[in-house]
Amino acid sequence: MKRNIRIETLQQVPIDQQRIELAERKGIGHPDSLADGIAESISRALSRAYLEECGAVLHHNTDQGEIVAGESLPCFGGGKVTRPIYVLLTGRASKEFEGKVIPTDAIAVKAAREYLRSTLKYLDMDQDVIVDCRMGKGSSDLQNVFRANGNNPIPHANDTSFGVGHAPFSDLENIILTVSDYLDDVIRPRHPIIGTDVKIMGLRDNDSISLTICVAMIDRFCSGIRDYIEAVEMLKDEIGTLARKYTEREVSVEINVGDEYSTNSLFLTVTGTSAEMGDDGSVGRGNRANGLITPHRPMSMEATSGKNPINHIGKIYNLLATQVAQESVRQIDGIDELYIRLLSQIGKPIDHPFVASAQYVPARGADTNRIEKEMEAIIDESLANITSITERVIKGDIKTF
Repeated sequence: MKRNIRIETLQQVPIDQQRIELAERKGIGHPDSLADGIAESISRALSRAYLEECGAVLHHNTDQGEIVAGESLPCFGGGKVTRPIYVLLTGRASKEFEGKVIPTDAIAVKAAREYLRSTLKYLDMDQDVIVDCRMGKGSSDLQNVFRANGNNPIPHANDTSFGVGHAPFSDLENIILTVSDYLDDVIRPRHPIIGTDVKIMGLRDNDSISLTICVAMIDRFCSGIRDYIEAVEMLKDEIGTLARKYTEREVSVEINVGDEYSTNSLFLTVTGTSAEMGDDGSVGRGNRANGLITPHRPMSMEATSGKNPINHIGKIYNLLATQVAQESVRQIDGIDELYIRLLSQIGKPIDHPFVASAQYVPARGADTNRIEKEMEAIIDESLANITSITERVIKGDIKTF
């Protein structure tokens, strides 16, 4: 059956050529990202357990978790958490299969604690955090949709929903992602004072890019205000140097602009996250599936993390739409800007969306007939291979936030 693929040109100024652009990323230790990471780690752990115990991934959705902030007393040289962070695990999971009980709650708690341990290495797992699991069973109608297709290689959609992706990334978007990766992979291993709770807010005003970055500092590696200021200046220099390699535009960087050195009012933490002292987090409130928050772009409000990787459109179509957009601009010449939207209908095969929409801004003089023919082929092939998304998600090869 032929897929319903619709392609059209857009008459608009690409975002990179507009005067104002905003974009944001919340780092892995931000409370919202912690909630996303925990939700996704639980989904992957359940999927692996279901495959091992039952031979198939059973219905589950763990995308409703909450982080309730604790309280702490950070101080130079090392402070303490005085009230533990509370992590609430909710959602739904299949707990039985052919008379066999699956220990879903135990699996979820273990996965959550392992994720916290790997992300917040200075969090005392014995006394600084409470992990409370309140997962229920899946709703009967969604379980039936899930099970009804057990012998069908193509799952059927669990919801009438859509996923969105765009490409290429703008200078600002690329810089934000590059800076985030650099902080995680290069700077933090060299400078343990840098916590994992980082928020990067980017503004481009014509050809001037401003990065306003909030970085949690870890108190045990900071003997006094001098160490703190040196870390801020180091970050400012390194991030500025890095960002300028990825654009010809002017770049300015500001770090922890809310600090007041005269009163020692600083972004100083015990564990490297603001979740220890007043900042709550929720699944789906942070980065979209492409790792960014982009108010100038179309976005889905779905929480990608934690949704089951078999037939939950809120996960699969957001990941696939992003993949299709990026693959299209890599392979096809003449596209200035591209937006992909995939819409499902509940109970219908996920490889045949209700519509697969592609809207693009062609470069001046581009052959639109060629572009649309090549784009349709990429969309069609990607949908035909849609189950590969599931395999990569379970392996952890695709980031969801």
